[in-house]
Amino acid sequence: MKIKLTLLSSLILVSGLVKAQDSLMIRNIYDEELVNGQCYSNLHYLCKNIGQRISGSENAQKAIEWGKKLMEGYGFDKVFLQPVMVPHWVRGAKEEGAIIKGDQRISVHIAALGMSVATPKNGITAPVIEVQSLKELETLGKDAIQGKIVFFNRPFDPKFIETLYAYGTAGDQRFAGPAAAAKFGAVGVIVRSLTESLDYYPHTGATLYVKDGVNIPAAAISTIEANKLSTMLKMRSLPAVKFYFKQNCQTLPDAPSFNVVAEMKGSENPNKFITVGGHLDSWDLAEGAHDDGTGIVQSVEALRLLKVMGYKPKNSIRAVFFINEENGDRGGEKYAELANDNKEEHIAAIESDLGGFTPRGFTFEGVSPALLKSINTNWGPLLAPYGSGVLAAGGGGSDIGPLKAKSKNVVLIGYLPDSQRYFDVHHTPNDVFENVNKRELELGAASMASLIYLIDTHGLN
Repeated sequence: MKIKLTLLSSLILVSGLVKAQDSLMIRNIYDEELVNGQCYSNLHYLCKNIGQRISGSENAQKAIEWGKKLMEGYGFDKVFLQPVMVPHWVRGAKEEGAIIKGDQRISVHIAALGMSVATPKNGITAPVIEVQSLKELETLGKDAIQGKIVFFNRPFDPKFIETLYAYGTAGDQRFAGPAAAAKFGAVGVIVRSLTESLDYYPHTGATLYVKDGVNIPAAAISTIEANKLSTMLKMRSLPAVKFYFKQNCQTLPDAPSFNVVAEMKGSENPNKFITVGGHLDSWDLAEGAHDDGTGIVQSVEALRLLKVMGYKPKNSIRAVFFINEENGDRGGEKYAELANDNKEEHIAAIESDLGGFTPRGFTFEGVSPALLKSINTNWGPLLAPYGSGVLAAGGGGSDIGPLKAKSKNVVLIGYLPDSQRYFDVHHTPNDVFENVNKRELELGAASMASLIYLIDTHGLN
């Protein structure tokens, strides 16, 4: 009995020492970031010296060159580029415009949806039909829709606490609505911006056309003006409401581009990888600060923090600036393809693509209930004091998603910041550096570095 008690006491002592070491390491990571953090200044350069970075553009290439130079300056073990062919969509001459034509002419704010086709040179004018869903299109049928502009006006559901779910339930009208409306003979589509905010900012974002289908022009309209249009359509005393819009976008041939990768080589398992990343491309309306400049700078900052700590990882750790998340996911697909070709085993991949707001924790995709319980039991108390203690089942992210098909045992993890303000700026002209809070950004970078440390030190099994 004495032997058993002595063994148990030893195990408890060792466990306590391990937790104390982990706690000290995490405290040191946060201290370094909050005193000497570099992600905010890096984000400033990216936003103000480069700006918008739509795939295939000159600015996207400038951002790639900047990212590679930044990583090399930190002295990581390896920095390299992965060639990727990406879609090259351009908005064209900035003469997008729209007018509601009822008893009066009202100019409104629109933005062409990404990958949309242009209107005819002189624009489109047609009667408007308002719908709430793709299913309603089918109910109305071709007789009601043909020759008209379909106005998708389903708002965010405000009952969701996490606004990402509201985005998910409203998003089909943007990415699938134009193709669906074209099948019923619509000549154009206007989509209510995907946000709960009431403002004059149109929110762009990708739409998906059907191969060999009819492509019709599609644009987002601001929420305030969507409400105005809806009200006018319901006023029977007014003349029939028509809508005019003009846009000049086009899709050019695919262009060469790159993922940017930095690596700290593992001391024990160099061919096992923990990846952290975000996407380097952005939409063309603004600076892409929250979407996804914050994710980019947090990812490379996580590696910088571990290096400054003198930490020697067991497994190789990578920061990846993925290209082409917004309108193709080519960067994430290429990264997974090359990982498979090179027989790299990925233990975990973390993605930051929900903005640089106050950290709440992380979501884990594809883990068993037992593993998630263990993660919460062992790591929750270490991360909770820093506001990152939410460790829940959920999605990983679109850039790291393709790894699942190539590395069967990889755990996909999404960085989870507070979501309440993200869709105020998402895909809008308002996504600028000034709307990022320095301390929130830094806390997120430290939380990501801390989780990487825990995964590398203790594993995920």
